[in-house]
Amino acid sequence: MNECYYDKRMDFFYNKTNTDTVDEWTGPKLIVVLCFGTFFCLFIFISNSLVIAAVVKNKRFHFPFYYLLANLAAADFFAGIAYVFLMFNTGPVSKTLTVNRWFLRQGLLDTSLTASLVNLLVIAVERYMSIMRMKIHSNLTKKRVTFLIISIWAIAIFMGAVPTLGWNCLCDITACSSLAPIYSRSYLVFWSILNLVVFFIMVVVYIRIYMYVQRKTNVLSSHTSGSISRRRTPVKLMKTVMTLLGAFVVCWTPGLVVLLLDGLNCTYCGIQNVKRWFLLLALMNSVMNPIIYSYKDDEMWGTMKRMICCSSEDKSQDRRSSRIPSTVLCRSTDTSGHYIEDGIIQGTICGKGDFGDKGNS
Repeated sequence: MNECYYDKRMDFFYNKTNTDTVDEWTGPKLIVVLCFGTFFCLFIFISNSLVIAAVVKNKRFHFPFYYLLANLAAADFFAGIAYVFLMFNTGPVSKTLTVNRWFLRQGLLDTSLTASLVNLLVIAVERYMSIMRMKIHSNLTKKRVTFLIISIWAIAIFMGAVPTLGWNCLCDITACSSLAPIYSRSYLVFWSILNLVVFFIMVVVYIRIYMYVQRKTNVLSSHTSGSISRRRTPVKLMKTVMTLLGAFVVCWTPGLVVLLLDGLNCTYCGIQNVKRWFLLLALMNSVMNPIIYSYKDDEMWGTMKRMICCSSEDKSQDRRSSRIPSTVLCRSTDTSGHYIEDGIIQGTICGKGDFGDKGNS
């Protein structure tokens, strides 16, 4: 029967797995890392808080897509908290941690990253359902959206707690990972492959959305002269989709591949030299998400800008907005389907002329 080491500190496991904790990570290097980390965390907190506040404040965002967007911002906000906890419990401090505190450190990271990933998948599916039914917004009720949000966090918390619940190597030192000294290598293989599969599904969903909208645009343009904004729609959509997928690939794939290599016990891959950079790169996705999903939406940006500036234009802007037909009216009166071209990602405007000049370009 294998001996278990629940009462050991992390230095025992780091020594057993020959994991580098960077004992020399002090002085100027530590100050620089903490400064950059603090800056990124503050940006994550402020930007994602603004996204959530904008969705709550602006009644034109009270639709399933924006509720999920606010939940994505909440997941990224949680990622900032996890990174703050990591900053003060890494480097040489890692060896002084108890097993439970180390599980908490990694569990926070796993929970936040899983919540962001699953939320992105749900948003992709919601967009797919809406576009295929030729609607700007899906027919999800508030109860269903609430259920989806609760499910997202339940899955994220469960995935973050799986190693703590038993899938670890505390009773089998030979199965320990190099990057995560008390995680079982088999768990790292499972976790990385699962996330890569989810990423692949997202790519397929967005490619199908793009192909469908491009085909629909070509059909409509052959029957109508079309405005300049509508002719630009395929290009705008391509740029938006490529931005989303490109950011995700750059931020997530390297770290997942490194975890997979570690799980496969690749001793010649030099993963110790790049692990911190790839972790930071993955967390940068929480910085980029508000920019990609929110700041390119003029309505979202305008709402956040008004909140930041605290200008006196709020009331006048609200009066002007009240005169603009709602998306509900657009659904009932526009049966041609061309609003899909201009509203596929943003979903707040019904495809009028000025949208193409200042939308998702």
